Amino acid sequence: MDAFFVLLFMPFIFVMFSQCYYRKRKHSNGEAPELPPGPKPWPLVGCLPTMLTTNLPTYQWIHAVMKQFNAEIACIRLGSIYIIPVASPQLALEFLKTYDSIFASRSSISNTVDTLSHRYLTAAFSPLGKQWRKMRRILASEILNSSTLHRMLGHRNAEADTLLRYIFSQTSNRDGAVVNLRSITQHYCGNIIRRMLFNKRYYGKGREDGGPTFEEEEHNQALLTILKHVNAFSTSDFMPWLKPFDLDGHQKIMKNALNVVQKYDEPIIDERVQRWKDGKMEGVKEDILNILISLKDENAKPLLSVAEIKAQITELQIATIDNPSNAVEWAMAELLNQPKILEKAIEELDKVVGRERLVQEYDIPNLKYLTACIRESFRLHPFSPFNVPHVSNTDIIVAGYFIPKGSEVLLSRISLGRNPRIWEDPMRFNPERHLNDRTVELGLLEPNLRFMSFSRGRRGCPGSSLGTNITMMLFARLLQGFSWSFVPGITKIDFSEADELSLPKPLHLHAQPRLSHIMYPRLVHHDA
Repeated sequence: MDAFFVLLFMPFIFVMFSQCYYRKRKHSNGEAPELPPGPKPWPLVGCLPTMLTTNLPTYQWIHAVMKQFNAEIACIRLGSIYIIPVASPQLALEFLKTYDSIFASRSSISNTVDTLSHRYLTAAFSPLGKQWRKMRRILASEILNSSTLHRMLGHRNAEADTLLRYIFSQTSNRDGAVVNLRSITQHYCGNIIRRMLFNKRYYGKGREDGGPTFEEEEHNQALLTILKHVNAFSTSDFMPWLKPFDLDGHQKIMKNALNVVQKYDEPIIDERVQRWKDGKMEGVKEDILNILISLKDENAKPLLSVAEIKAQITELQIATIDNPSNAVEWAMAELLNQPKILEKAIEELDKVVGRERLVQEYDIPNLKYLTACIRESFRLHPFSPFNVPHVSNTDIIVAGYFIPKGSEVLLSRISLGRNPRIWEDPMRFNPERHLNDRTVELGLLEPNLRFMSFSRGRRGCPGSSLGTNITMMLFARLLQGFSWSFVPGITKIDFSEADELSLPKPLHLHAQPRLSHIMYPRLVHHDA
């Protein structure tokens, strides 16, 4: 079954369920403010027919609607749900700062989110309520707090060292070698969170040079598939009577990808839980899994069920792998296209760190130009088109527009970062802009929502410090450890075939060691 089924039976649905919707809804105060501008919806199904028949990806269609109405906020009804895309930083702050408590809930209509989160058990996807408060508190106070992150610094340092050793093993001959930067960055991010979660980076035997094996490649690709399809605009989500049918196939894709992740992770979790029950944890190093299992409630009972632990661990992995790897891959592509920017970044590294030691996390606050490069990559090249939906828990008027209860507010990562009212020459990669306005002092945070890095408010990412360290260390180690150039026959990386979100092909670059060779063999073999 597919979207054609919906279109075929639409006339019969209209006859049975037809009802009227208006561009105005009466608010409880007696006023009748208008909804934000948008296309006129059909009875019952809203704008689903247009969404299903467009030749554009759904996120591009939504942006085309906003352009059509020349609006920085719009209203698109899908079924009975109001979708409110937002492209203005000022309006975004209205939703996530001024009225943060009203828009702090999450959608509970998505089949894919339901599947991923084990029926909304996790911090990112739980609707506002007791479950969300519990999981958020655990992440903030037990997992992503400064003390725990400091104790796990060794895991991150080990992976940063292995990153250099792996690339060096491929490039140590006099002429260097071509490497797949996308594979390297994704592998790095996946390995860091695996080390922190499970105190291991390989699911199988592994490789002496630190490179990925089939197991890690399959696991990473499954996580990225999950990210691509979570909160997808599925027809079944917006038509309640079609819930049993996976018309778009998204739920099947999600389940298959989640099965891959669980195939590797759940045996580790189940075995560890059993060891805790049997009192056989002597000599086991601390990791996030141990912390989650060890938490107790007021009755000295386990605070988290095994299902909650498994769901939250999967969520931590999908939250870690995408943004850092995507931001660094795009930044490297942009720097190679603009050699003067690359030269400035290298000069800063040599000045702040030098070539006699390796860059460390404590250097990050002093690497202003590198930080500006990554801020610019986040601004111009977001991994996903929208943030996770913020759902209103009551009717409210925002910026003079009526926002009905249950509306899903989507902040457009693409449009915020490329808003020409905010950014001069928005399509140009220009790190200097973040130095000139001194926002680089904020690191990768952007509290004014001129672009999206870690969001803000009650549902803002509690892992901003970890995300910053992973991203900046990956970027800095790549630039410090190797000289980068185009592959033979290429003089510029062509973005013309890229959509707004990703390079059309994995980025391949020529790498050559730029430090004394003695720096690389000194690295200790840390693989678990």
